Amino acid sequence: MANVSSSLSSSSSKVSSSAKEKSWVPTVLIGVSIAYLALIIYLPALNVFVQAFSKGVGPFFANLARPEFQVAIRLTVMLALIAVPLNLVFGLCAAMAIARRRFPGRAFLLSVIDLPFSISPVVAGLMIVLLYGRNGWFGGWLQANDIKIVFAFPAMVLASVFVSMPFVAREVIPILEEVGADQEEAAQTLGANQWQTFWRVTLPSIRWGLLYGLILTNARAMGEFGAVSVVSGNIAGKTQSLPLYVEDAYKQYETEAAYSAAVLLAFLAVVTLVLKEIVERRTRIKDQ
Repeated sequence: MANVSSSLSSSSSKVSSSAKEKSWVPTVLIGVSIAYLALIIYLPALNVFVQAFSKGVGPFFANLARPEFQVAIRLTVMLALIAVPLNLVFGLCAAMAIARRRFPGRAFLLSVIDLPFSISPVVAGLMIVLLYGRNGWFGGWLQANDIKIVFAFPAMVLASVFVSMPFVAREVIPILEEVGADQEEAAQTLGANQWQTFWRVTLPSIRWGLLYGLILTNARAMGEFGAVSVVSGNIAGKTQSLPLYVEDAYKQYETEAAYSAAVLLAFLAVVTLVLKEIVERRTRIKDQ
């Protein structure tokens, strides 16, 4: 009996010690994660706001009223207004084709859609220059017809469309594959045409994933720097989007203007995160 009691006490002590070890492991991991995020994200973001409002709210709004800033805002909004609808149409068409059809080159199409994820945005901008620049493949014909692509707004649109291309397709394809085609086939059996089937059956089933993809597409189109920097020429007041304006203002030692523009970009990022969280919650509720 003494041996049994001693073994039980030793085993219980081992269990309690292991439980104590397990109890502090999550605390350490959480602390390391918070410290890492603070150094990488929280403190730099906080410093942007501190620097932007260091001299008060008046200088902040004065920086936002500068003509170059207004042009940068207008160009950024225009890029998003063009890139998002184009990628919406392309993403839906590609997703429907990939999820509902089996055809030669399907794997290649998936690889092409993922291409903007795998290559540097700077390389993407260089590709556009090599195609549409003065010495590019189509440069001679474009110059002969007085069409300017590179170092102008059209090249900025091409770069924004390219880097934001995958999001809609990549969000919609898994949903279409999970939902299946049974409801669509049933609707067509009952006499619905393809448009009626899409609007009344397919679209309601993918609406939250589609909205999620549109939010990410808009965020990438408005926040892209590398590819747009290569193809735009970064001309102040002409081909300078908001991220390019931040970089140029900081290089010109106009730090207050740079931080003010950065605050606006941060605000857009926060709005994107809030919308993303709302869509994710709606999606989870729908799945339950």
